[in-house]
This record gives sequence, structure tokens and C-alpha cells, in this order.
Amino acid sequence: MTATRLRNTSLAALATLAALTLAGCASMSEPAQSVSLIEPVNGATVSSPFKLRFGVKGMVVAPAGDIVPNSGHHHLVINGEAVPAGQSVPFTERSLHFGKGQTETEITLPPGSYTLTAQFANGAHQSYGMPMSQTIRVTVK
Repeated sequence: MTATRLRNTSLAALATLAALTLAGCASMSEPAQSVSLIEPVNGATVSSPFKLRFGVKGMVVAPAGDIVPNSGHHHLVINGEAVPAGQSVPFTERSLHFGKGQTETEITLPPGSYTLTAQFANGAHQSYGMPMSQTIRVTVK
């Protein structure tokens, strides 16, 4: 093998190694488990009632009742913050429970600005905390 050909082969191998390293770093920064509000998007202006869709990654959506590892159900906290890990999500007008395992619903809110926090919790409504929450802002017209 000539020196030029050897150098080109070595450069190609180095470029491949760098790409694989970067891809591994990118996947390390993504959490293995997360919850999201798919719809509406952050900053959206909506008309009431509006569709709300939850997403979850790395966990199984299951009805409330049994506590099964890596499973739970969605909650929506209106104009509130994530519920600390281990604490029960309260049963109030501003904390909606989707204990049947629902992943979407219609929400009716009067005109105004709101924060909507998706909170995932176990079968006993005990929060998985900040890592399993997401807060967005919406304006209802």
C-alpha cells in the first residue's frame, strides 16, 4: 500500500471514529425517560376547547391502581409547577388526573395565559418528579 493510500485510509477510519463518538455523546445527552406535551406546542395560541396530547418515553402508560416499575399515568397541572418526586399529585381543579391511562383529551379554559405542566406519576399518583414533567405556555383566545 502506498503512503498516500495508507494516509487516506487512516483519515477515513479517523473520520468514522469521530462520527461514532459524536453520535454516542448525543445519545448520552437525551434522557432515557421523559414526558412531553405533544399538542399544543409551547407558545401556541388556542381556542377553547383545545386538544391536549401527552407523550412519554422509556415508561409504560398504565391505569392508576397497581404500582408497577417503569409505568404510570399522566397528570396536567394548570398554572402550577412539577410535583416533587414521591409526593402525590393533588386532586384539585388545577391538577387533572388521567388515571385510566389516557394520552389525549380536550381541555376547556377561559381566555388568558396559562402554564400547562405534564406530570407523570405511578399507579398511586406519586410523582416521578421534575425529570418526568414538562411545562409549556399557551394563550387561550
